[in-house]
Amino acid sequence: MTSTSVKAVAAAITSVTLEVPDPAAAADFYRAAFGLGAQVRFRASEEPTTGFRGFTLSLVVSQPSTVDSLVGTALDAGATMIKPVKKSFWGYGGSLRAPDGTIWKVASSSKKETGPATRQIDDIVLLLGSADVVASKQFYVERGLEVKRSMGRRYAEFDTPEAPVKLGLYTRRALAKDAGVPPEGTGSHRITVNSDAGPFTDPDGFAWEAAPRES
Repeated sequence: MTSTSVKAVAAAITSVTLEVPDPAAAADFYRAAFGLGAQVRFRASEEPTTGFRGFTLSLVVSQPSTVDSLVGTALDAGATMIKPVKKSFWGYGGSLRAPDGTIWKVASSSKKETGPATRQIDDIVLLLGSADVVASKQFYVERGLEVKRSMGRRYAEFDTPEAPVKLGLYTRRALAKDAGVPPEGTGSHRITVNSDAGPFTDPDGFAWEAAPRES
C-alpha cells in the first residue's frame, strides 16, 4: 500500500532571503540595525512591487529596553518608523520599514523591565498574509508543519521551537493593520523562505526553496 500524503518531516525555516536592489547595502543595514546574520540572506532583484508585500518579519524580545535599543539602531541605520513604539494591550513595540522596503515589527510581551538592558533577540517570526488562512494552514500541515495554535480563519501559528525563524499566518488585511500600512499591494513579495521542506509555492504565491548549504 502506498500513501499519497506529502507530509514527511517536521519542516523548519532556516532563513529567509530578501530580494533587494543592493545586497551589500542590505547586509550592512541588518548588521548595524539588529545584529542579524545567517537568518536573513539577500539576493539582487529589481522585480516590480508596490504597496504592502503581504508579509512582515518580527523580532520578539524580552523587555521594553531591548525594543527601544533595536528600534533606535534601525532608525540610525536608515529605517523609517511606521508605528511608533508604545505600550499596548499585548505588550510593548512598534513597526518600521527597512531601506529595502521590508516591514519589521519589534515587540515584547512585557510592559516592564525584567532585567539588565540587552540586545538579545529571542525569536524571529515570519508572518504571511493569507487570502484564506484555513486553506493555507492545511497546505502547510501537508508539508510537515504542525499547528501550535489557531484562531479559525484569522490566525495560525506553527510549532517549530528549534527553527531559526518561526512561522505564522494572518489574514492579509489583519496583518497590514497590525503593521500599520494599507493592505493593497501588487507585484513580487520580494522574499523567499529557505527550509528543509522546499521547494514549493504556497497558495498566496510565497516561494519556498531548499535551505542553502553552509560553506
